[in-house]
Order: sequence, then C-alpha cells, then structure tokens
Amino acid sequence: MSTPSPTSGSPLGKPSAYQTQYDPSLLFSIPRQYKREEIGLGEGRLPFFGMDIWNAYEVSWLNMRGKPQVALARFMVPADSPNIIESKSFKLYLNSLNQTKLGGTDALLDLLRADISAGFGAPVQIALTLPENFSQVYMGELDGLLLDRLDIEVDDYAPNPDLLRAEENEAPVEETLVSHLLKSNCLVTGQPDWASVQIKYAGPQIDQERLLRYLIGFREHNEFHEQCVERIFMDILRHCKPHKLAVYARYTRRGGLDINPWRSNFSTGTPPSNARNARQ
Repeated sequence: MSTPSPTSGSPLGKPSAYQTQYDPSLLFSIPRQYKREEIGLGEGRLPFFGMDIWNAYEVSWLNMRGKPQVALARFMVPADSPNIIESKSFKLYLNSLNQTKLGGTDALLDLLRADISAGFGAPVQIALTLPENFSQVYMGELDGLLLDRLDIEVDDYAPNPDLLRAEENEAPVEETLVSHLLKSNCLVTGQPDWASVQIKYAGPQIDQERLLRYLIGFREHNEFHEQCVERIFMDILRHCKPHKLAVYARYTRRGGLDINPWRSNFSTGTPPSNARNARQ
C-alpha cells in the first residue's frame, strides 16, 4: 500500500475564500523528507546547506487607527528546516493580516516570526522594507556564462540525469553557468513555475549542451521549487562529481510571492544576492 502524499486531504489546489482577519491556521506545512527520499536523501546529514529566500510583495495590515500600512518582506528559511510551507497557504496567511490592527512594525515582525517559524519548524529570518525605502530595492541578473546561447535540439521534457556528463580525464575547471529556460509545474495545481538558474561548480568540466537539455527536461515535471533545486543539485553531484557545487534558482512570483532556493556544498562567506530579476 502506497504512502499517502503529505498534500492529500489538504485544501491545496481548491477554491479558497480570502480571510482578511488574522488566521495562522491557514499556513500548511509539508515535510521536506517526503520528496528528499525520492532523490536518495535519508534522515542523515545533508550533502548541502543553503536557504530558501521568499520575497512577499503584497504585505499589508492596519495601524491601531485603522489606516492601511504596506511593506515588502523577505523571509530567509534554512534548508535544513523540517518543513516547507505551501505557497498558496502562505499567500492566504499574509492576506489574513489585511484587516488586522497591529501596533507597529515590531508587532508585525513578532507575529510573522512566531507563525512562520512554527510552520517551517525552524527559526526564520524576516526583514521588512517600508515604503520610504522602496527605492533601495534593486534589480539584477544572475552572473555566469549563458547556456541558452547553445543551438540544441530537444525532444525530452522530463528530467533525465543520464544526460549529465563531465570530462573527468581533462583538467578541472571552475565556472558559473546560467539558464533562463528552467520551467517546472506546481506539484498540487499543475500551474507553470518559471525560473532562472545559476550553477557554480569546480571540478571536471560539465558538458554544457547536455546540462541545458537536462534543465529543459523539467518543463513538464511536477514538483515544488525547493524540490526541483535539490534534485538538480543531487543529479549534478552524482553524475558530474564536482568537488564544489552551488545551485541557485530565482522563480517568478505567483500570488505576490517569489521563492528562490539555494543549495551549496561550499561556503563563500556570503549568501547569494537577493536582487530581483527582470522577470520577477
């Protein structure tokens, strides 16, 4: 008998009425381990560290006099947290604050930290950008050699790790590769999720044409953002054997939220840039 999906019996993928009064029960947690087992990751130590950077563009609440307030919010979620939060439920939760009176941004941050950390099962770092600082929010693109320049033929739209290959008999290289052609589909609704992906590695040189075909292979694949990035990381690690590897994807927003997972097995001392890409 198969194990039921963690999303079975949930309200996900179904019509939902927007709650405009604070309701933390709207947050729906999903264990990460359920999908990690598919890519051969047991309960032991993970072969990567990292974070999921969430940006919320539709945060609003009322001050104590009933006047609406707005802000942008950034949530930094550790990759070793036991859960993810399904993005639609996150959106519904944030919207439940729309008609909720709060005594300032500190009160909002305290509320968000408590509820969202509980949902992910680990402490989450949260930062707000208020309207007077909106002009400081900057845009930028992922740096690296563009794989999309390659004129390739594609006929397979499912992830195939056997495509991946590296030149193990040649001198190792260190390079950064980028593609804007990553697309997957929501595990629950089947809606398209679009992303740019950056791959930094050191080791045997990866065959770029095969890597691009592999990435395009996610086009009809149903999986959450975080799960796709971990699958890419593990497939490259196993098939190309780099001694350093980092995979970072910046997904376009849906419902006022974008999710940007980053996984790495080496440290540069700084997290990846949270510059908003043009498509976000």
